[in-house]
Amino acid sequence: MISVVVVGSGNVATHLIQAFSQVDTICLKQVYTRNLDDLETFKITIPVTNSLDLLEEADVTIIAVSDDAISEVSSQIQNSFVVHTSGNTGMQQLRNSTRKGVFYPLQSFSKEKPVDFHHIPFCLEVENSKDMAMLEILANALGGSIYHISSDQRKNIHVAAVFANNFTNHMYQMAKDICDTHQIPFDILQPLIEETADKVKRLSPKDAQTGPAIRKDEKTIKNHLNLLDSSQKELYKHLTESIQKHGKKL
Repeated sequence: MISVVVVGSGNVATHLIQAFSQVDTICLKQVYTRNLDDLETFKITIPVTNSLDLLEEADVTIIAVSDDAISEVSSQIQNSFVVHTSGNTGMQQLRNSTRKGVFYPLQSFSKEKPVDFHHIPFCLEVENSKDMAMLEILANALGGSIYHISSDQRKNIHVAAVFANNFTNHMYQMAKDICDTHQIPFDILQPLIEETADKVKRLSPKDAQTGPAIRKDEKTIKNHLNLLDSSQKELYKHLTESIQKHGKKL
């Protein structure tokens, strides 16, 4: 059985705490949070502390805090093996004097929505090759897939993920704004959203691209622009130009 301490109480930390609590082969020894109220629901079953000086020793100490806080928090931890969960932070940003690593679950986490770790890739990196087996056991225990990824690769994966997830979600918000303005239920777009996500499992994004931009349907593009406000219009133009520049030639 592998013992784990989790440092943090945000979105990633909360989901890891919940997942570790349900796995028999993992002993979640303790959770750290600055504000004990953040972990009120876990206090009954898991020891909680708001002092880094009182951290329990564990096989793996997982720092799941904001990127900006990783260096400062890790510098105060003396545990033997410390990893962070950030996609955009190099392993060497850990300032503990002991062994270092990265345990990055590549997924979008919101406290309000459950996640299935069986569908989550884990990007793993270690300073000491012997520690890789321990992180692999953790990822396997949660059911995730494993990738050995360097800090430089992980930073580029994170940028790609921002395009695939955060920017895409912003497009959903723009679409919802248009729907709301014209009293159209946003649910009407759900089948289209699901089909688009499913399609790229079978086709490359370039081959899956459809719409007036890739067809260079100038009449439709002009009609669309006339329907949009100034900020929506600028975004539409930039995206149309990008699709035409990088899209598949017809």
